[in-house]
Amino acid sequence: MAILRVALDVPLNTLFDYLAPDTEITAQDVGARVLVPFGRNMMTGVIMEVTAYSSVPSPKLKLAAHIFRDVPPLPEGLIALFRFCSEYYHHPLGEVVMNGLPNRLRSNKPFTRKVPSACQYGLTLTGRKADTSIIPARHIVKHRLLARLRESRVMSISDAKQLSPRAPKALNELITLGWIEEIPFAHPATPVPAAQALQIPVLTTDQRNAVDVIAPEIGEFNTWLLHGVTGSGKTEVYLRLISLVLRQARQTLVLVPEINLTPQLEAVFRARFPTLRLVSLHSGLSPSERAAGWLQAQEGAAEIVLGTRLAVFTPLPKLGLIIVDEEQDASFKQQDGLRYSARDAAIFRAKQAGVPVILGSATPSLESHYNAVTGRYLRLRLSSRAVKNAALPVVRCIDTRAVKTKESFSPPVISALERCLALNQQSLVFINRRGYAPVLLCKSCGWAATCERCASRLVVHLRDKRLRCHHCGHQERFPNVCPECGDQDVVPFGHGTQRVEAALAEYFPGARIMRIDRDSTSRKDAWQHMLRDIHEQRVDILVGTQILAKGHDFPKLSLVSILNSDASLFSTDFRASERLFAQLMQVAGRAGRAGIPGEVLIQTEFPDHPLYHALRQHDYDLLAQTLLEERKTAGFPPFVYQALLRAEAPQIDTALGFLTSAVAVAKAPGEVEVFDPVPAQMARLKGTERAYLLVQSGSRKKLQAFLEAWRAKLDALPSRKVRWTVDVDPMDF
Repeated sequence: MAILRVALDVPLNTLFDYLAPDTEITAQDVGARVLVPFGRNMMTGVIMEVTAYSSVPSPKLKLAAHIFRDVPPLPEGLIALFRFCSEYYHHPLGEVVMNGLPNRLRSNKPFTRKVPSACQYGLTLTGRKADTSIIPARHIVKHRLLARLRESRVMSISDAKQLSPRAPKALNELITLGWIEEIPFAHPATPVPAAQALQIPVLTTDQRNAVDVIAPEIGEFNTWLLHGVTGSGKTEVYLRLISLVLRQARQTLVLVPEINLTPQLEAVFRARFPTLRLVSLHSGLSPSERAAGWLQAQEGAAEIVLGTRLAVFTPLPKLGLIIVDEEQDASFKQQDGLRYSARDAAIFRAKQAGVPVILGSATPSLESHYNAVTGRYLRLRLSSRAVKNAALPVVRCIDTRAVKTKESFSPPVISALERCLALNQQSLVFINRRGYAPVLLCKSCGWAATCERCASRLVVHLRDKRLRCHHCGHQERFPNVCPECGDQDVVPFGHGTQRVEAALAEYFPGARIMRIDRDSTSRKDAWQHMLRDIHEQRVDILVGTQILAKGHDFPKLSLVSILNSDASLFSTDFRASERLFAQLMQVAGRAGRAGIPGEVLIQTEFPDHPLYHALRQHDYDLLAQTLLEERKTAGFPPFVYQALLRAEAPQIDTALGFLTSAVAVAKAPGEVEVFDPVPAQMARLKGTERAYLLVQSGSRKKLQAFLEAWRAKLDALPSRKVRWTVDVDPMDF
């Protein structure tokens, strides 16, 4: 009888052998899901091998319960990608494989495809004018539906069901009233009339050069670094190359770092390719929506797949091109579980499939820049903005040692905001700190509100009268008096987006101010509504965090003011300067993207710092060269390769004790350096104590060989009350 070697979602780095449930088992079943007994439970796994031999004695082999043939098996290339991630990141293969599947396919039940509703729902003219007060207050679902439709204009039946299971009945009653109507979905293959077709822009010289260089090699693997200034038209280069791949009837995978970037990019792609099927995969989708999109990609029906980090594991039988937009973004690195880099996995996948991968960025990561300098990547530059008469913004630093600020604003920034309002232009105030203030202090005794579960301070959210931890989510009520000394003089200290928004409302009472941060965009579809308001000029001043820094095109935005950016200049994190420069370059790039001249004002106490000097010159290469020299001297990546062994436990001594044992069994060769265990920079997070030890080597091959041998020894160590993981190429420590 055939033996199935199955990957299961358990923290054991091995495959599990089972007897096949029937005789019709072949190598074609590799990649299929299978239901098997595991301990006292039943679990769904994936068949990785079909063999005639097992090292487990026959009497001990259990019989697999059922092989699911409801969807096609995982393709060979995707299984190879899973094996690579398991080996390179030293993570159990079963957890890697099951992490790559949609939740619906991890279930112990067969997958049933739901036929999507053929219509959406929208308000009629009567419904838009109706007085909702005539609906009894107890009809909560109807009030929710009408409120949502006034915000989002249309709603699918799945959106309605998320509001309430009783929503379908309420919709039918509102349709009977004549307040709501059914709106048929447009068929995905409906061609756009020529009169409505999007006018394709003329390429700049740099864009044309990039397309002409890549196009002849579109059928083979290369890693292209598309290094273009903000507003240089990297997206248009993507679109031209995608059209070449589509003519070959092949698929394109486009990765973006954050869910907030998908709506705008999706709209651009749909406008250019209206007759094609585009699938968007991100965490904002329901399990059914994600599974449906994943299967469309697997069957080759989706020509373009646009997604965040996890989309790199989407099966694509006709893959022809991979694009990683904003490749430098740290969001591409998973920070828990399987700690993989989607960018690096995408490069492996492209090489394996023999297709090109394009890494796009205005501020490439130092690793990618170094790979381009050494010839491993092929760099193409877009050195000017794509829109005619659009120039890079003028960047000025305001020395806050010489100019006093009031509520975080200096007089030059207030004057610049006044000019923008007078000219009916939009402006952006950037502060990368949400909430009202970062800390609540007592002036009498110096008490500060801290999180009981983390080694951090609680952030003031004044509007909700709450103190919140932005690391674990813990909340407390706002105290009326100091819990230490009883004094009533407890005050918020510092500034966040909410406090800046309030200050601007006092400076400019007639201005339309919109705050954009994780709090204001948490509700479903809120970000799309905000984008629409910005583009339709229903907003004068934006106040935002890094959500606004990347990928957005606001034609009427002419001024960017940057507050409180100095904190990262002298951080203990060796990547802090690189990240700060990338962030400031990106947010500065929101200004002056159309014909309106742009201006960027940075409030700083260190206007002569080399980072600000490079920013004023828009000179990425200048700062990159300086940072590379510093890292070479200090022995940091990209000149060495690193791994972290992270440990978490209820007590810090327990975590450090495990790491000390790990050092004792390491027996590293001379080319690999193992450092002493230390507490993490934030030693307590979510109620657990954290520590780590660093391992590094000048040779990736030797580091990997050491980690493979060490991992087996770590599995054998007693680790009661300790959770540990190996983090290869760590981004944060």
